[in-house]
Amino acid sequence: MSIQTIADRVLGEIQQRGTYRRMRRFDGTQGPRMRVDGREVLAFAGSNYLDLAAHPTVIQAAQEAAESHGCAAAGSRLINGNMDIHEALEEDIAKFFGLDSALVFATGYMANVGVIPAIVGSGDLLVSDALNHASIVDGARLAKADVAIFPHGDVDELERILKRESSRRREILVAVDGIYSMDGDVAPLSEILPLCRRYGAISLVDDAHGTGTLGPRGRGSAEQQNALEHVDILMGTLGKSVGSFGAFVAGGLTLRDLLINTARSFIFSCALAPPAVAAAQAAFRVMDKESERREALQANALRLREGLARHGISTDPSSTHIVPVIVGENAATMAVCETLLHEGFHAQGIRHPSVPEGTARLRLTPMATHRAAEVDALVEAVATALSTPERAAAV
Repeated sequence: MSIQTIADRVLGEIQQRGTYRRMRRFDGTQGPRMRVDGREVLAFAGSNYLDLAAHPTVIQAAQEAAESHGCAAAGSRLINGNMDIHEALEEDIAKFFGLDSALVFATGYMANVGVIPAIVGSGDLLVSDALNHASIVDGARLAKADVAIFPHGDVDELERILKRESSRRREILVAVDGIYSMDGDVAPLSEILPLCRRYGAISLVDDAHGTGTLGPRGRGSAEQQNALEHVDILMGTLGKSVGSFGAFVAGGLTLRDLLINTARSFIFSCALAPPAVAAAQAAFRVMDKESERREALQANALRLREGLARHGISTDPSSTHIVPVIVGENAATMAVCETLLHEGFHAQGIRHPSVPEGTARLRLTPMATHRAAEVDALVEAVATALSTPERAAAV
């Protein structure tokens, strides 16, 4: 059987289901206004939440690192790629979060599929929220641990599982997202983390979307709930609010040593490029100094949610800068998405199977640097598009 035969069969099935994907082309730097597929639009679909990817300080740091350290580490950290700049970033991250250590990975996905098998294995138990990110799901598969899934945010069911399993298992790992990437709600960490301590479970918080955006100092969803000191393993990304590339796992000193020796996605991967490392270092300094960016981001998110609510459009259960608008079916959602693009707004449609069937949605993500008038314009455009989704057929 040829590649062509396989591709024709699989892609044909995908197209028949209405879930065929293609990549849009974005010109220029990631920001509130971009050129998408040749059209000038207001961008409300990215994760550069604080607009640091093009911050002058961040760019300058990347340029200087390229000159002093080159454009590649050219190897894994355990062979030749462990540069002084990597260790300096890890020290900065640990200090930023008030934790003992940090280790950087190439991506958030690679961090989770590395850390989970390092903590649990065959016969152990991973307890996972039903809406956890795919990287946690895949990390559990690689670990070959048993898995118990509790309904989204259901702390009572989590406790029932922990109470039943705590005496039976060598290790239990409880994994949750900090902010859920498709719904925009925050995990009840102030309840979940004490339960982990009570029943001897290890906690993993994937705070990819909370890092830099929540908490008095931008230390994320756990800081927002005064629970950061109770997190055993904190994962965050460098490619969203931080405006660079990569990810990190932070916690105790022994955690770092364990991951260096056992996390396959760290051991067998090339180290982060020096310009990305320096950009992340600079971005953490900017986040620390410019708290007004977090405030502006959340103010824009609140303005967006309240504006949509005035039109009778629900964004539940969001309380953050990820603002979902449920449309329902895949085709109708993508029709609204295309209508908005034609009207000058990039607001990405998210379809089943990325979200449960019948809950396809617009996933709106404002940035700190969007102006109030731009947020208001998006509200009006979404309200109009939802009332006449058939207009997309004419685009």
